Parts: sequence; C-alpha cells; structure tokens
Amino acid sequence: MERIPDCTGAVLAGGQATRLGGVAKGLVRTGGMTVAARTVSLFRELFGDALLVANDPAPYARLGVPIVGDAIRGKGAPGGLHAALSAARTGWVFVAACDMPFLSEGAIRFLWECRGQAAAVAVQWDRGFEGLHAFWSRACLPAVTRLLSEGDPSLRVIAEAVGAHVVTAARWREVDPTGRSFENANDPGDLARLGLSLPPPGSGLDRP
Repeated sequence: MERIPDCTGAVLAGGQATRLGGVAKGLVRTGGMTVAARTVSLFRELFGDALLVANDPAPYARLGVPIVGDAIRGKGAPGGLHAALSAARTGWVFVAACDMPFLSEGAIRFLWECRGQAAAVAVQWDRGFEGLHAFWSRACLPAVTRLLSEGDPSLRVIAEAVGAHVVTAARWREVDPTGRSFENANDPGDLARLGLSLPPPGSGLDRP
C-alpha cells in the first residue's frame, strides 16, 4: 500500500461511554477484533505513523502505539485534536474517533486529495460537520491552542478559523454514498444496527 506522506493517523479515544455501561468505546468489536485495533492497523499501513489520544491509557496499552493525554483538559474532541497535533511528528494528522468501525482507505485517500492548499479538510455530511474524520495540518495548532484558551469551540468553529476546505455531501457521495465512514457506536442501539458487539468481560484489546 502506497502511504500518504508526512501524515500521522490519530485515534481519539475520549468520552466516558456511559451509554455502553462504561466500556471504553474502542473495545467494541467488529469482524473479530476491536475497532481501535482495526483503526490502528489501517493507520499504520496508510500513514506509517499512528498515535492514540486517551486520558485513561489502560484500555489501549496493548495496541503498541504512543498514547498521549489532553494537554488542555475538559475540551472534548477539540482538546483531543489539540493533543494529536501537539504530539505528531508529521506535518499532517488524520483524526478519527475510536468507535468508527468502517473507516475506509479509499474514502480517506479521496479526502486527502480534496484538501487543495487548505490547512485542513473535512466533510459537511447530512447530519453535520465531520471534524473527526478529517485531515488537519500542524499549521492549525496555534489557532487551536488560542481558541481552546478562549473558550469551548466546536470543531466546525476551529475549521472556519483555519480556513479548512469543506467537502460537500454531494461530493462525498462520489466515494461514500451512504456516509458509512462516519458511523460510530454511542449506545447499544448503534451496536445492534451496525453489527458490533461488546467485548467479553475481562478481555483486552487485540494487537493490530
């Protein structure tokens, strides 16, 4: 697989997963392995470098990738983006949530080719702005740091501040007609709908 150059794949594993009984969402299983392990494996092949953002590293220690915590706590996904950009050794970072089971090499490459000269690129899908399936350059870090210090910006607000290129839903349908890439597991209903399962009690994460 030809790698996307100068880019790190970052898995954001924030949140308490209270609707899943407190189980870390990255431990949700698909196709016989955990979603987090599947994502790390894809990122290693696609980018060559991967990291994971988690304030509780214990559930993910066996993945064998660097794990970093939020430098600015209590900011949700924007804080995770800040941590990923701060820790990356590459000029670009692709961020994705830890509970996205259907990340696709083809869709990610399509998004990379859409960025043009912008400092970031993401999709405006039917249900909203998809800032957790997006490329962000490290040039965004000063703006992200400033916005987080001033308040609680959304990923959309951050994207607007850095002049991100926003791919329309109509354009995205060329590669992902149903938005399957953006599916994620928030509650038991999502698990049933997406064909996912909780891990057996006491089990850990697979090694990718």
